[in-house]
Amino acid sequence: MSKNKLRKFSELLTYSNVYQCFDWHNPVLYGKAMEEFDLKGKWNELHFKNDRPITLELACGGGEYTVNLARKFPDRNFIGLDIKGARIWKGATKAMNEELSNAAFLRCRIELISKFFVKGEVSEIWITFPDPFLRDSKSNRRLTSPFFLNEYRKVLKQDGIVQLKTDDPTLFEFTLETIDEDKKCDLIYQENDIYSKDLYIPELEFKTYYENMHLEAGKKIKYVRYHIGE
Repeated sequence: MSKNKLRKFSELLTYSNVYQCFDWHNPVLYGKAMEEFDLKGKWNELHFKNDRPITLELACGGGEYTVNLARKFPDRNFIGLDIKGARIWKGATKAMNEELSNAAFLRCRIELISKFFVKGEVSEIWITFPDPFLRDSKSNRRLTSPFFLNEYRKVLKQDGIVQLKTDDPTLFEFTLETIDEDKKCDLIYQENDIYSKDLYIPELEFKTYYENMHLEAGKKIKYVRYHIGE
């Protein structure tokens, strides 16, 4: 492991806006100075110190979307989740430096979200440019697959929504097919090229590093917004 990564991992242990699960078989969260935290059902009470709605960004990478959302919507709470500590470090550092008290970061596997949130604790989920897992044999690993939708149902409120932003046509079509086949799902909006018209919602204006690369390559950015029901 490089010295740069080791430094980032060490710094994360000094951050008050980062919580980490180090053992996927023993889902316990550790925060600043390796203090153990039980935040399930208590994120607003113990971390954010308010009762504002929580948005969860899955596979947040460097946390660009989480940080931008927190800047634009100070009356909402945002949590970026990723499995890679070195990625989370980037967004967490920006949030700390800018004193964005409504942005936090969670390092864990997405499959474990119900270990750290109770039903109804999350108002919405963002999935921004995830790995599309293009091989059919890995379709169950796509973050809009039936398996993951059932995991999201364990933490979202009754009228909570899921939002996907992607450049990949396969993932886009797969998501629409999954919604159509799931009787509990309700499609709210879909767009194959979000920048070809006025943006559906202001949150779409933010561009990640990878999105800018896709746009430079001439790719169209797609968006899906839907309820997943119970």
